[in-house]
Amino acid sequence: MENPFADLLPDFFHFTELHPLQLVLLLGIIIFAGAINGWLFKKLKIPQVVGYIVIGILIGSSGFHILEPNVIKALDPISTVALAFIGFLVGGELKIKTIKKYGKQFVSILLFEAITPAIVVGALIFTIVFAITKDYTKAISLALLLGAICSATAPAATTDVLVEYRTKGPLTTTVYGIVAMDDAVALILYTIASTIVAPIIGGHVLPFGIQLLNICKDIFGSILIGLAFGFILSLILKHTKDDEGRSLAFTLGFLFLCTGVCQVFGFDNILANMAMGFYIVNFAQNNTKSIFKQVQNFTPPIYVLFFVLVGAKLDIWIITPFLGLLALAYVLGRTFGKAIGSMFGAWITKAPKSVQKNLHFCLLSQAGVAIGLSIAAGNDFSESVGPEILLIITATTFIVQLLGPIFVKIGVKNAGECGLNVTTEDIKKTSRVTDIIIGKEKICNYDSPAIVSETETLFNILNKFSHNPYLNYAVRSQKGDDLVGVISLEHLKEVMQIGDFAENMLAMDVMDKAEITCKPSTTLPEAYKIFDENDLDAIPIIDSDGSALGILEKTTVDHYLHKKIIELSRKVEELDD
Repeated sequence: MENPFADLLPDFFHFTELHPLQLVLLLGIIIFAGAINGWLFKKLKIPQVVGYIVIGILIGSSGFHILEPNVIKALDPISTVALAFIGFLVGGELKIKTIKKYGKQFVSILLFEAITPAIVVGALIFTIVFAITKDYTKAISLALLLGAICSATAPAATTDVLVEYRTKGPLTTTVYGIVAMDDAVALILYTIASTIVAPIIGGHVLPFGIQLLNICKDIFGSILIGLAFGFILSLILKHTKDDEGRSLAFTLGFLFLCTGVCQVFGFDNILANMAMGFYIVNFAQNNTKSIFKQVQNFTPPIYVLFFVLVGAKLDIWIITPFLGLLALAYVLGRTFGKAIGSMFGAWITKAPKSVQKNLHFCLLSQAGVAIGLSIAAGNDFSESVGPEILLIITATTFIVQLLGPIFVKIGVKNAGECGLNVTTEDIKKTSRVTDIIIGKEKICNYDSPAIVSETETLFNILNKFSHNPYLNYAVRSQKGDDLVGVISLEHLKEVMQIGDFAENMLAMDVMDKAEITCKPSTTLPEAYKIFDENDLDAIPIIDSDGSALGILEKTTVDHYLHKKIIELSRKVEELDD
């Protein structure tokens, strides 16, 4: 079927070649369009990565052909760099203590979630192909090869959703572990399948032993390269830990160097950078506390480029009805197999209930390795089933790349892990003064706010200090609620040293003028800025009319943030039960 949208736009809108002068313009268009669409999808409560892919589909091979295939191909280095970042950040999640705690669980789930869909997809494909073509050789070949390829799970779209929704807990940990390892299982299964298929239908496949040795070389060679780069980087970061900008520059440089070495010598880029992240987080953590956060902050525009290009590569118009049926069977079989396999693997190792019930939602995405293996099949069996496999994987990737992130969101939301991976700074950004003093999350639930009248005696004020935890009080006018000053306990102690006469003094006699105030709508970052710039420990709170509402003390804000972090940590611990 031909693409009906390809020629709707004038030639001016088609990038047919990648000229150096056009590169910056093209990157700007991709990032801007992708970011806008991602924002719109996020507003619709759909993971933003889906928005990136959709805009890619619209401007690429399945849509208006604004990006022609040769231009998309020329931008492949962007995808390589994006996968390097993804590998590094996934490696940063693989802490040794986590592996020790979940190691057996990871292995069990990994084997079942990879092998079960291979069996289910293989059986479905064999049944359909044999029923339609009566060709046993073709049926068994497609069944074995597609079954092996379907075991792979794409880390990119999955981890992007986990980062977007700030997830933390046993399900998130398990997902990171599985997507880090199941590509290796897919490579081994493909090696076995292609070795069996080659004598049946013919092909340019190396003997099984040599293929297995090549896979071992690729896996262990990639890991060694990544560990070596991680070791050198950790030595450098020791001397740059106080300079975040320089630390980020060295880290990015090593990510590019590691990726380049892998490209030159034919090793796995994702695995190598994953090993580098693993080394840094486990053996250099005292010197690199914030390096993963810095790298993560650097990645959004790269991810936009990557996922837009993923969508641009997909071409849905090349699928025939027969291949469409096989693609549908592949998606359904893979989904069912991943679900059954992951649930059984989690159940047999007594994983937390949240993992048993929701892991299968997070394993649907398919991209890099699956497409790579389909290309390998296209080359190895070019005269038989290779082209069909390439088309089927292209079509199914189109489907699961759109649906996969949505189901990841469903899984982590059902597991109750959204919004748990936050820092004190994150809570600050989303909190206001009203959350602490007069909101639902207030820290101090006292009978009265920290307010006294300007005509109140110091004796009465001292009595209030003794019965409440406030160290400061806002002073309001006698005739109304307007703020007129502030009294601190330290200031009051100094006044009381003049003798018994001080007890009969009034608040207006000793208060300081309240020149600096805040409002309930003031954000916590703004409040901290006021504290720091004016060397204050407390700020009076007023409403829009200038009426005194209470006092905001720095210790109370610190306590609020600490309490929120503890609450989130307890939620994560409860999820492990």
